[in-house]
Amino acid sequence: MFVYRIFKALALTSALIFPVSGFTQSFTFAAIGDLPYGPHEEFAGLIGKLNGQSLAFTIHVGDIKSGSTVCSDETFLSVRQLFDRFDRALIYIPGDNEWTDCHRVNNGRYDPLERLEKIRQLFFVPSESLGKQRLPLQMQSSQKPFASFVENRRWSQGKVRFATLHLVGSNNNLQPGLASSSEFAAREHANIAWLRETFAEAKANKDEAVVLAMQADTFFGEPRKGSGFVRWNVALAEEVAAWEKPVLLIQGDTHQYLTDRPLKDAKGKPLSQLVRLVVPGESQADAVLIRIDTADTAAPFQFKLLRDEKQP
Repeated sequence: MFVYRIFKALALTSALIFPVSGFTQSFTFAAIGDLPYGPHEEFAGLIGKLNGQSLAFTIHVGDIKSGSTVCSDETFLSVRQLFDRFDRALIYIPGDNEWTDCHRVNNGRYDPLERLEKIRQLFFVPSESLGKQRLPLQMQSSQKPFASFVENRRWSQGKVRFATLHLVGSNNNLQPGLASSSEFAAREHANIAWLRETFAEAKANKDEAVVLAMQADTFFGEPRKGSGFVRWNVALAEEVAAWEKPVLLIQGDTHQYLTDRPLKDAKGKPLSQLVRLVVPGESQADAVLIRIDTADTAAPFQFKLLRDEKQP
């Protein structure tokens, strides 16, 4: 079998395919998102396959329903029950389909802010992941200025620092025509604070890599003035440039499996130490298996689709 290994010296979208070999300091986790959009049986089958893998945990980057289905409690609860089937830890971060877009007629004309609170109540267990093997997690909500943001989580695996951040599609909910966009400024402030604190912790701990996960494709359409991602992308570039070690950015939203290096500094220079992964989703009920080798600080990330993995 083959995996994609991203080398620091390669061009922005290039990757080298190579066979898996043994590593002295490595672990594997899975990333999924934009699921389930269709029948839940298909997603249940994917969970069963992931349970058959030797994984440290799974990250779900949001969108647990399609953008044209009802945002009901029943819909949310049915997915929450599926999440409980993961044998190992599952860390989830919300997407736009769960709340920002719920005002739509075909979504049931819900209040997006009320739906966000429901998601927070149903999916975010205090200080722990979901799944049968719960993983202890730091929560941004433990800090008084950010008490609402139970979904922003952080943890470590070896010398790798992980963080989830609540950035979503539909322009990160910066939608002036909607009353629900009133929450944008506070969430943006929280996300940027969580980002900077994550890198500060990684530096203090002398970590070898940082992994960030969120729902939004923050580079979709080359964000400019009026985008809900401009300040975020600037802050990310600042932190990555100062970190000078490998960073993996996991995103969903656009549904097509992709690895690239889209981040640039203020002068337009590519920041090659950041690799971005966009997970497949929608009609593609698949996962990306990610192996991190902390002994190889120049190129620690390897990617392989679950469908390409031999099943036990």
